[in-house]
Amino acid sequence: MKEGIHPNYKQTTIRCACGEIIETGSTKKDIKVEICSKCHPFFTGKQKLVDTSGRVDKFNRKFGINN
Repeated sequence: MKEGIHPNYKQTTIRCACGEIIETGSTKKDIKVEICSKCHPFFTGKQKLVDTSGRVDKFNRKFGINN
């Protein structure tokens, strides 16, 4: 590696809004995120379908899909 062209890589802490703390290495110090793999609906299996103004129902009626 050439001297003086690479960023400083150091230990850092990633903090999620849910309270999860992850220790890792990064070029940035103390990263704050809103969502992580511990609280993300895709990983927790608690996905919610957000229906804005009945669009899902309208789609289901149009294509004859029964829930």
